[in-house]
Amino acid sequence: MNPESLANRLRKNQRHWGRWARREGIEAYRVYDRDIPEFPYAVDRYGEWLYVQRFEGRTDPTPAEGDAQLSAIAAGAGVPPDRLVLVERRRQRGSAQYERSDRPGQRLEVAERGLRFEVNLGRYLDTGLFLDHRDTRAWVREQAAGLTVLNLFAYTGSFSVYAAAGGARSTVTVDMSSTYQNWTRRNFLLNGIDDFKRHRLVCANVLGFLDSARAARARFDLIVLDPPSFSNSKRMQGSLDVQRDQLTLLGKSVALLAPEGRLVFSNNRKGFRLDPAAERLGRVEEITARTVPPDFGRRRPHRCWLVEARKMA
Repeated sequence: MNPESLANRLRKNQRHWGRWARREGIEAYRVYDRDIPEFPYAVDRYGEWLYVQRFEGRTDPTPAEGDAQLSAIAAGAGVPPDRLVLVERRRQRGSAQYERSDRPGQRLEVAERGLRFEVNLGRYLDTGLFLDHRDTRAWVREQAAGLTVLNLFAYTGSFSVYAAAGGARSTVTVDMSSTYQNWTRRNFLLNGIDDFKRHRLVCANVLGFLDSARAARARFDLIVLDPPSFSNSKRMQGSLDVQRDQLTLLGKSVALLAPEGRLVFSNNRKGFRLDPAAERLGRVEEITARTVPPDFGRRRPHRCWLVEARKMA
């Protein structure tokens, strides 16, 4: 298929989503997601840059075909070719999805509904800001006023920043990676939040943290639980599989909820099935339809549930 059809689709999408993003105060959004099967790309715009993911197809393009397709993407989105970052998306196992590449990456800041976040295009397989959870973050900000908030598997802390901006009484941000915790700190500072006594960053294995927090009788009004699909990081014993280990993760997290507290549970594992036994932990409601933003509407990049603690008798 002629790459001009790809360029035309990008022009159409860019006009539509560009207008929408300006109304929403968003600088990072998806403009193309495998709309044409012959061109298996996902294209995200970060300010004046494009982050292009090429997925494995039935046949990979030749170098010349790939260059022509990338030129069409850049032309269609109205971005100079030297502001396009390409990442090859192949099936990842274990901790590979979080590993650093040898490329320096393009580091920049983007605005999202009145807040700012640091992203890095190309240094890692993800950019530092999960765009498909933009509306989930907004919901957390709406709910956070006066609450104690726990953010587990926090990555670069965007949920915590949103909670703090929404007036959370305190936040605790837990991730095993010191790289990501330093990134979280920079995101807080970008938004003028520098009280790290109220907004604690904890570099720890999440399961170990949950056990310690329960022993200390810690309680939280709102918990965000967004684990990776699979991890076998060298910094943890054994492995984590979100399908296999969901009840352990949910049970240990729900145990930390204050009376009438709520937990947001999400993951992006394809084919994930919530164990019916999760219903024993509290009132469970799937809210995916409310958390997937419109620029991701053709696909379901994640699934999300709200778990409400059982009321005390």
